[in-house]
Amino acid sequence: MAAPATSHTIPICSVPLAAAALTEVRSAAGEDPAKRRQILEGARRVFVTLGFDRASMNDVVRESGVSKSTLYVYFRSKEDLFRALIEEERARYFSEVEALLGEADQPARTLALFGRRLATLVLSPEGMHAKRTVIAVAARMPHLGREFYRHGPARGLAMVSDFLARACAAGTLRIDDLELAAAQFVELTTAGLLRRRFFDDEAPPATPAEIEATVDAAVRLFMAGYGVPGAAGQPSRAKSAITA
Repeated sequence: MAAPATSHTIPICSVPLAAAALTEVRSAAGEDPAKRRQILEGARRVFVTLGFDRASMNDVVRESGVSKSTLYVYFRSKEDLFRALIEEERARYFSEVEALLGEADQPARTLALFGRRLATLVLSPEGMHAKRTVIAVAARMPHLGREFYRHGPARGLAMVSDFLARACAAGTLRIDDLELAAAQFVELTTAGLLRRRFFDDEAPPATPAEIEATVDAAVRLFMAGYGVPGAAGQPSRAKSAITA
C-alpha cells in the first residue's frame, strides 16, 4: 500500500472499531509478526530519542529499515504506533501482576509481592517514558490521556480493589472505602521513589533494595490501618512483609 501524501490521524476515541477493522484486513492480508516487531522496535527507539512530538513516520522508516509503503500497511500514523507500544507495555504489566493478587488470607505477603513488582514496572525506563510521553501530549490529545488512564492505572486500581474486597470477606482486612484504600496502597509503593525520577532524568534508577524497603514500609503502614488484629497474615516489624 502506498503511503499517503500527508499523515492521517485516526481519532483514538474510535480505536475499538477502527482497530478491529484494521486487524481483520491485515490478518487476511497475512501480516508478518516479525515485520511488525521490527517496526515497533524502530518506533520505540525513535520515540525515546526524539520524543513523540518531534518524531515522524519518516524517522520510523529510517530506524526500522522498512519501506514507507510497508510501514503504512501496519500503522497509519505515529499515534497508531504509540498506541501499539503502550498496549504492549500494558499487556506485559497486567500479565505479570494480575497473578500475584491471589492469596486473600495472607494480605501482607500478597501485597508485598504485588507491590514490589508494581514498583519495579512503574519505575522502569519503559514505564517512565510512557508516562512522560502521555502527559506531554495529553493537553493536545486528551483522548490519549483518557485511554491511557482507563486501560492502565484505572484497571490496576480495580484489580487491587477487588483483592481488598476478597481479603475483607476472608476476615483479614477491614476497609470501608475499597477504592480509596487501593489508591492509597498503590501510591505508597513508590513513595519517595517516583517523583524525583519522573522529573529528573539524571536521577539514578531505584535499586531493588530501595524498592523492597519502600514496599515493605507501605505494607506495614497499610496493615496498621486496615489489618484485623489477630488475623492471619499480619506482618512483623522484624521481618520482610513477604516472609512474615
